[in-house]
Amino acid sequence: MVRELVPDAFWQRVAPLLPPPRPKKKLGRPRADDRAALEAIVFVLRSGIPWEMLPRKQFGLSGMTAWRRLEEWTRAGVWEQLQARLL
Repeated sequence: MVRELVPDAFWQRVAPLLPPPRPKKKLGRPRADDRAALEAIVFVLRSGIPWEMLPRKQFGLSGMTAWRRLEEWTRAGVWEQLQARLL
């Protein structure tokens, strides 16, 4: 079900718009996969559930991580670029 939220054709249009990841810190967890983050964002926005209720096992990241990625991509102008590309 998760892959149905972000089909391959859509992902191919979104991926080039995403900012490069920040340099990795030596400590901490590895950065969550961008596609998994987008799938989680779409799931939360479509279902209307609170971010903290995101099923972590299903998406491989927490709701807070998905929310942070949404904020990061919003600051980077990803959504405006995507809208311009789709229209």
